[in-house]
Amino acid sequence: MHSPKNEAELAEVIVGAEAPLCVEGGGTRGCKVDGDQLALRGMSGIELYEPGSLTLVAKAGTPMAEIEALLASEGQRMAFEPMDARGVLGSSGTPTIGGAIAVNSSGPRRIQGGAARDYLLGVRFVDGAGQVIKNGGRVMKNVTGYDLVKLMAGSYGTLGVLSEVSLKVLPFPEAIATVSVAVTDLSAAVQVMSTALGSPYDVTGAAYDPVSGLAHVRLEGFAPSVRYRQEKLAGELTRLGEVDNQSKTEELWRDIRDVAAFQGQVGDVWRISVKPSDAVRLAPMLEAEALQFDWGGGLIWALTSEGVDIRTSLAGAGVSGHATLVRAQPKTVAAIGRFQPQAQALEVISDELRRRFDPRGVLNTGLMRAGQITGVEGA
Repeated sequence: MHSPKNEAELAEVIVGAEAPLCVEGGGTRGCKVDGDQLALRGMSGIELYEPGSLTLVAKAGTPMAEIEALLASEGQRMAFEPMDARGVLGSSGTPTIGGAIAVNSSGPRRIQGGAARDYLLGVRFVDGAGQVIKNGGRVMKNVTGYDLVKLMAGSYGTLGVLSEVSLKVLPFPEAIATVSVAVTDLSAAVQVMSTALGSPYDVTGAAYDPVSGLAHVRLEGFAPSVRYRQEKLAGELTRLGEVDNQSKTEELWRDIRDVAAFQGQVGDVWRISVKPSDAVRLAPMLEAEALQFDWGGGLIWALTSEGVDIRTSLAGAGVSGHATLVRAQPKTVAAIGRFQPQAQALEVISDELRRRFDPRGVLNTGLMRAGQITGVEGA
């Protein structure tokens, strides 16, 4: 196993690679491809934090818990709400900031605040030729050069290995509230969530749990504002179902973010991104044991029996979207692929990008093979 302690050592490992490298952050997802393990957990540490400028710079292997603790001490947070995937994957390890950015991990707040890539100010990474590349900066006003920053987010380590990330952070809200509405089915839930998202009340989360039959809507901000918006929104949603104000708001949205309902359950886990209106048509066609809906219905988590190919249902419903196989046995991944096949034109562009950034084909080789799409984790 290669475990570089700094950027120079990382470049040496890549330059000297005589076989493919399996790049991983803190080991929460394990190696997904064959090759020599390249672990980034040794490249850890917060290099710059300026609370007044809402800016943080950290090495890629820095544990998420360390960053979150530092931000919390100043009343701030990472607004993109990165998922802790260990529960649903049944894995261990330590989530790192580089890993979160590499998969563009973005939680329920994605519908209001954007994805992980939208909070990236700059990156440093080592490409497949061993070159150290810097793009972006450490301040929010830096807009020069090609936008490799967003390209790296969601590339799963196939274009380069992140060594440092610069992030915009935001203040933690003074108050958080959840309005929950009892609904009869997904169609009613989507109506509730769409109504809330189309309202002027600045909703930061909209999810539906079929087991409880509740559609949840989150509000955040200054306490007087949250109370006012909660009252007004509850009044508007009453016509769509019985309204309840949740008391364990933070726990509820953490469970939604981490798909707690699927943790410890047997089967494959899929992550499907579609238009919320298409979710109503698609859901009944999915051969799923359990479903969970986020992003106003646009993100579907599906638990299926082993070997079920959700993409056939996607095609059969005539729905435009993409389905990522998040958890499955190696034989299933080998048979149907982890990522959604893409259009021929995009496939050509993706292949050319990989050749330019990794001419020797040593970085996570085959993880996003030809015919697969990049950047889908938090798209």
